[in-house]
Amino acid sequence: MDITRQIVSRRNEALLVGDYGLYRKQLSRRLLTINQRLGRASPKGRKYAAKAPISAQDVTSNSEFVVLLLLTAERAWAHALHMKSMHSADSSAKDITGSTRTHIISRLHKAQQTAAHLVEVLLSSKDDQEISHILLEARAYYCMLLGSSCFESQKWENCLNAYSEAHLLYKWLAKSRGTNQGDPFSELLSSTVDPSIRYAAYQLRLPRTLSITTIVSRYLSRDDEYVREVLKQDPDLLKEGSLTTKRSSDENTKDLPKTISWRSRTVDIEDANIAQALAAVSIAEQKLTSSLSSISEQPVKERAGSYDEILLPSQDAVNATKTAIDELTADGVAQGDQRMQGLQITRTAVNYALVGWRVGRNRILCGRGDGAHLDPDLRKRPRKPREDGEEAAPPTESKGKRVARLRERVALYDTILQSLDSVKELPGVAADQVFLEELGTKRSYFSSLRCLAIARSHDIAGNIKNGLALYARALNLSSNPALQTTSDGPFEKPLNIEVTKSQAISLHHLLEGLVAQQRALVEIENLSAVAARSEKVTAPGSNPMIERLDEYPANGADLSDLVIYPPRLRPIPVKPIFLDVAWTYIDYPGRAKKGQGVANGATQAVVEKLEEKKEGKKGWFGFGR
Repeated sequence: MDITRQIVSRRNEALLVGDYGLYRKQLSRRLLTINQRLGRASPKGRKYAAKAPISAQDVTSNSEFVVLLLLTAERAWAHALHMKSMHSADSSAKDITGSTRTHIISRLHKAQQTAAHLVEVLLSSKDDQEISHILLEARAYYCMLLGSSCFESQKWENCLNAYSEAHLLYKWLAKSRGTNQGDPFSELLSSTVDPSIRYAAYQLRLPRTLSITTIVSRYLSRDDEYVREVLKQDPDLLKEGSLTTKRSSDENTKDLPKTISWRSRTVDIEDANIAQALAAVSIAEQKLTSSLSSISEQPVKERAGSYDEILLPSQDAVNATKTAIDELTADGVAQGDQRMQGLQITRTAVNYALVGWRVGRNRILCGRGDGAHLDPDLRKRPRKPREDGEEAAPPTESKGKRVARLRERVALYDTILQSLDSVKELPGVAADQVFLEELGTKRSYFSSLRCLAIARSHDIAGNIKNGLALYARALNLSSNPALQTTSDGPFEKPLNIEVTKSQAISLHHLLEGLVAQQRALVEIENLSAVAARSEKVTAPGSNPMIERLDEYPANGADLSDLVIYPPRLRPIPVKPIFLDVAWTYIDYPGRAKKGQGVANGATQAVVEKLEEKKEGKKGWFGFGR
């Protein structure tokens, strides 16, 4: 059972389309299902009854008890992060204090206690004395939650102790599992553990020049049995990072960049930390280029994961630049000073490069052609072979799954557009009108892709008119003349924020075909509607509706022909004179006939007899009829 993989996959799936509140709801529904399956759920209509704690025997008999403890800890953690994110979204709010902070710490403490109970149960259920991988994963998860609790409580030293052990365990697990299976551990290290270690070290006033490995080795508890077991299997685990850093630093001292260029300006790099970080970025870019070329046929998630190798050094370059600016500001250096101006240009350059790599990673996740092509999902194939021996075709993807994939792409496009908007806030960007126009061109390209994804979702749902409007909007955005005049970059270079001419032209041609196709579909629908309406009008008995109230309109009532207005002169049927004379002797339709055996001449005889008969007084008071 992979504890870490379950955690990372559940978090990514929930946070991609929602927030921590949605993640908490999903966990609650999953916990209810597992409790019902294990017979631990309270029946409806009865009061809640406390359940017995999960023991080692329960875990040995059914592994779902491990999932139950794991999801319980995750739900408490998601609750705390949801409250914290809601407070952070309020721009007018200050630091979290009072009952809200206490509630957040309480939820994290509950998550930590549940994870500790999971470690205890797994430790009691194992038969041999050797520490297994699942136990190390559970211990690392517990240390990560303990570090989060200490982080919110602002106990920085305890936070470093917990996160140092989590860093060591996750690093060893990633190394032992290999490249493909170690991705969840590396993701937790880069997204949660290492940034928290950096911040806690900053709060303890540790020098920024210290590496993560140095901080971990200083605050790691060597008496812990898990730490001893890991270091016993790999004694160089704590030395590897620092040695590698030192070796790479010595090898590239002569190759450190001396200057950095941004647009038409070039400034000198005076800070050694910034120069080392930029050198690391250059090396990581070369590795990324070779890595992408070797795994070009791999799934998009694996190719996007290769960008982590360059995102980390790029973030280090941004942090080093910010630290240098803060130091000069603390020393009282004016903003007009040449050193400050050079650092501001460097800050803009390194931040733009970081945004570019983030955008490139999201473009890889969007799929082929930046998500312009909706390729079928071929990951799932039938297990049983066909009777004729041929390869079985993959099952048809449902509409809901296709719409869900398009929703994920829209979320990625929104992230890209937010990244482009954040570039405008960098120093010196607002005054560069040409650069702002280039940003607008890139924004039009990704906005066109976003409209294309939304249009496809409407098309799948059957709203072809809405789809046509969105396709036309996407075509209008892609028709930006500046997109057609962009230059083509090197094809072997990894994707970043830059949009080439071939990419823009390919998207434009695709949208032209889709708009023409969608217009044809809308025209067919309109012609079908007109034909159906004409059938109603030309149907037999096409009098106004007021004269056909006894007819049921099976295809819907035609409200455009209620009455004839203005009224015109036309004949109106009335009673014939014959009916006034012989109304008593007429057999109307629907009434039983009288005198079935009487011949047809009977009516004529009766009429002659009436003429010969002497008229008498009829009616009341002698008045005739």
